[in-house]
Amino acid sequence: MTTRTTTVRLPLEPALPVELAQELSQRVYFVSDTITGFSLVRSADGITAVDVDVDTETAVDPAGLARRINLMTANDLIGQRITEPKVVWRAAGSGPVTDAFDELVARGGAVEAGEGLIGVGEPVLSLMDHLDSLLRALVVEEFGAREYRYPTLVSADVLRRTGYFESFPQMVMSVSRLHGDIDSYRGFLDALADGGDLQEALSAHSGGFDHCLPPTMCFHTYHQFADGPLPAPSMVVTARGKSFRNESRYRRSLERLWDFTIREIVFLGTPEFVLDARGRLMERAYELVDALGLGGRCEVAGDPFFLNDTTAARAWSQRLLELKYELRLPLDGERDVSVGSFNYHEQFFGRSFGIGGAKGEPVFTGCAGFGLERFAYAFLCRHGLDPAHWPDAVRTAVAP
Repeated sequence: MTTRTTTVRLPLEPALPVELAQELSQRVYFVSDTITGFSLVRSADGITAVDVDVDTETAVDPAGLARRINLMTANDLIGQRITEPKVVWRAAGSGPVTDAFDELVARGGAVEAGEGLIGVGEPVLSLMDHLDSLLRALVVEEFGAREYRYPTLVSADVLRRTGYFESFPQMVMSVSRLHGDIDSYRGFLDALADGGDLQEALSAHSGGFDHCLPPTMCFHTYHQFADGPLPAPSMVVTARGKSFRNESRYRRSLERLWDFTIREIVFLGTPEFVLDARGRLMERAYELVDALGLGGRCEVAGDPFFLNDTTAARAWSQRLLELKYELRLPLDGERDVSVGSFNYHEQFFGRSFGIGGAKGEPVFTGCAGFGLERFAYAFLCRHGLDPAHWPDAVRTAVAP
């Protein structure tokens, strides 16, 4: 059934510079879950309004939506300094790039299982495993990294120590369960037996929001070494696992999932060690992308901090100090995707988790994360689904 929508114009007061269009665009859906689509209204004065699509079945309060979007722009965007992304590495790939997602779905290599949820089959599965094995071998060889397998869930208290709730509330995904008593179980079953609404029944009889789905793997590592001295002057830890982020309506193909797989590398130690290790890993990642014939670029980037009075200042500081880089690979002639990020946290996590250095001071940390679904997807967009057109080493390893 086709959903019928109506368009509501939300004026921005004041107008935003056009250079902030991307920053605005990645936040609009989080303003309200009634928004099903949007477009930016531009004029000589900048971005003066946002036209939002809402379901005609939904009661719409235009003034309320306008208030919310202007609250967001005041907190997150007004005051952000405008700079061109600094590119620190760029390389051309071999051959054209064409979005492979529709062909993947047609061949059964990708299955849309629900909102933001996509299952993958071959050749994505084998490519993900192969790319992960290359990354794992790289960090073990280069850094002697210790590998761990962490649980899926993370304690809400641990996530709070990371500052994630304050920085990215729009991304949080929590875990609940039925209240632990027989009356609750019976009431829940009775509600379902009477044909009651499932969501209402879960809401009425659930609680215990003391665990979350982890938005990234490195938080497990900081928790592992919390409240004590680091076992060695410096350490490198790596893990592969599932991560979860509420992407709202930004979900799209294998670019942006609610449920995805990360190969994470965490550096802990002195600032000299962490920055040197991050730089070495970046160089090795460039070599890997070149060897795969992918092409792309690495640039200074920022995180999507949301609805915080310090957002604009934090975003500028992050870029100015080059605390975050993103490795971006093309998906077609216009779009690209971040398949990896390289981050330096200074002493933030060492202090938050009480991880002590050689003299008892909070350790410095950094991390790198590679999204394996995205990495495999970018490979297929560059080389196609037919292994005959893949680089020899990949074809031999994945599809001999």
